[in-house]
Amino acid sequence: MAQQLLTPPLSVFEQMALDDVVIQTAGPEPVLRFYHWTAGPAVTFGYSQFYNAVRSQITPQQGPLCRRPTGGGMVFHGTDLTFSLVFESSLRPTEIYARLHGAIEQTLLQEHVQSMRQGAVNPAAYSPVTNGIANGCFANPVQDDLLSGGQKILGGAIRRFGTQILYQGSLQCAAARTNPAFRRAVTQGAQHMLGVSFEVRPIAMDLINRAKQLAQTRYQCADWTKKFL
Repeated sequence: MAQQLLTPPLSVFEQMALDDVVIQTAGPEPVLRFYHWTAGPAVTFGYSQFYNAVRSQITPQQGPLCRRPTGGGMVFHGTDLTFSLVFESSLRPTEIYARLHGAIEQTLLQEHVQSMRQGAVNPAAYSPVTNGIANGCFANPVQDDLLSGGQKILGGAIRRFGTQILYQGSLQCAAARTNPAFRRAVTQGAQHMLGVSFEVRPIAMDLINRAKQLAQTRYQCADWTKKFL
């Protein structure tokens, strides 16, 4: 049975660690999780981005900084609806973005939230660094991101673990975390793409404990954060 896991409030390091733990322990059925954040903003950046390029653009007021296990650019987390999806697939990342974002878009349109798919873009926008400047995910919309009023509202990053895919997404627009229409759109879009129905259940506490330990031993450590300088 596909699962939508309910989790307690977690820090940015614990969020990344929990996605790591979930994909390590996932079976063949998909797992969806909406992040429940501890208070305050945070910033994540792509696995392949250079720490110094990212650090130079972040102020302390924007919160702690954590390298993601997935790719992509910098993402500022403050009011966004952040979520992850673990599932088995042999599709290429471009195909996953097109199908998942397209399915979410259809639900957003049904909920009367305007959005459209991004057309052709400069290939340089996919680069984690351009001219020595670390790319921000929401400053550089790419193919199959969703936009509203010309502004990017949904982007995601992917990493493949064998046949398993970890997708980490961020939906950034007014009331993204508080308007249930956005959560429904993500859930229904994922269900449509994967052909499943999610059963909502609390996450097992042993997974939370493993994530908290992994956050301390990997995601908060300089060896991980400064993996690429």
